[in-house]
Amino acid sequence: MPELPEVETLVRGLHLLLPGCRIERTRVIHEDVLRQPVRRFRNEVRHRTITAVERRAKNIVMPLDDGEAFLVVNLGMTGALFPQRFERSNGSAPGSLARRPTHPAVRFHLDGGRALVFHDVRRFGTVEVLSAEAWRVRDARLGPEPLSDEFGAADLHAGLVRSRSPVRNWLLDQRRIAGVGNIYASEACFRAGVHPERPADSVTPGEAAGMHRGLRDVLGAAIEHGGTTLQDYRNADGRPGLFGTLLQVYGREGEPCVSCGSPVERIVIANRSAFFCPECQPR
Repeated sequence: MPELPEVETLVRGLHLLLPGCRIERTRVIHEDVLRQPVRRFRNEVRHRTITAVERRAKNIVMPLDDGEAFLVVNLGMTGALFPQRFERSNGSAPGSLARRPTHPAVRFHLDGGRALVFHDVRRFGTVEVLSAEAWRVRDARLGPEPLSDEFGAADLHAGLVRSRSPVRNWLLDQRRIAGVGNIYASEACFRAGVHPERPADSVTPGEAAGMHRGLRDVLGAAIEHGGTTLQDYRNADGRPGLFGTLLQVYGREGEPCVSCGSPVERIVIANRSAFFCPECQPR
């Protein structure tokens, strides 16, 4: 599933294209990606103008008509947003124009003959329109943004000590911290030297500081490299993320640890894989 860096990269690309675009009409090809009836969805977006493209947690959030409503897209496992028939300021077109969406679910027809296509192979992603009040309620349910200046190491530790959940699972809970998924949770635990299965309340203030620093470092570096593409993820230009080669533990089972050379191990916690170095992250 695309995590914070992938969604942030996509948002930055779409923000160069979409603000000011007016949605003329919408074609819903697969109703199961919508969280509301088709007719209501079409009516809610018709003739509205996209005024910004933002990210909250793993969601792409597009205020419509200066915040009167919000178009919210969650990419799920394999979702993507393809801008079509756009040109950059230098006259060049985004690379996604060269890719024809093979599994379109929703097509937004914009003014000027342009389009925005929500493509999703497995259709675990969602598209919906929320009122300003409904979005405020949804937003309040999400945890703090890990890259925010308002979220410090002490805040992370204060949240951890209130839970007995495994640290990796705690990091995945979007109510506790927003935008982190399995890739970057494993990477943050490695950078902090914390075993992913340790109870959250066993993490010391010093370890929490290391995890906070590691989390911010890995998320920032992943954004700089356009995110991590394991299979389907593409940015607004249709290009894959390049951070995969810099992952230190995730997906590297059996390979030598970049710090000590011990083989990286994989365990399953709550039906999801976690990767760690048994020497650098003792249980």
